[in-house]
Amino acid sequence: MRRAVFNQKGGVGKSSIACNLAAVSAAEGYRTLLVDLDPQANSTHYLTGLTGDDIPVGIADFFKQTLSSGPASKKHRVAITDTRYNNLHLVTASRELTDLQAKLESKFKINKLRRLLVELSEDYERIYIDTPPSLNFYTYSALIAADRVLIPFDCDSFSRQALYNVIAHVSELRADHNESLIVEGVVVNQFEARANLHKTLIDELVAEGLPVLPDYLSSTVKMRESHEASVPMIHLAPRHKLSQEFVSLFSALEQAS
Repeated sequence: MRRAVFNQKGGVGKSSIACNLAAVSAAEGYRTLLVDLDPQANSTHYLTGLTGDDIPVGIADFFKQTLSSGPASKKHRVAITDTRYNNLHLVTASRELTDLQAKLESKFKINKLRRLLVELSEDYERIYIDTPPSLNFYTYSALIAADRVLIPFDCDSFSRQALYNVIAHVSELRADHNESLIVEGVVVNQFEARANLHKTLIDELVAEGLPVLPDYLSSTVKMRESHEASVPMIHLAPRHKLSQEFVSLFSALEQAS
């Protein structure tokens, strides 16, 4: 199973959701891979604590191989980084992705990632893909490669408009490139139970028939501590409310699969 996590609005918790679901998946015993496609490399830092030149070779090197490839039958390899957690592995991102983007677009390499991840699916039971907060080559590659997409929603009007845009783009992309892609659900993030605005926005989305998942992720300073420590919630504070919400969300997704 290949899940992309995407919203073109930044700051909605995309990397946090991708990394924490992947961490729960691995903790539940699934051989799990997270693929970081965001040049900001937030997921890479979150799972390794590394930045800049200390980041191991990853997805940028794979895309460079595709640009210099000869025979169409040639298989391109990607370096996979072990994390400190059992069953959890990572394909790193770096800022080099930004420099490669225009070249990849001009040479129509949009299906290369899908071929790679289909091959890797033989070794990994669950693959999570963290995407940039924009509709670009890497995002389209991820959505073409994925079976499912999760859309983070952080309970404000700007995120609501972005949500509509994402659903429209996914529908168009499904028709043109990946008919098996489904919107698995809208993940409510940074939820405050006492905030009437949050409840109202969610009720309205549900009334519109949007696939809002019933397990909300709470707003808490513990997530910032998790980022600072570069340790996913399930390992930093397994009994914390947010950790249990990630476990519940993962379980709900698995049961619906």
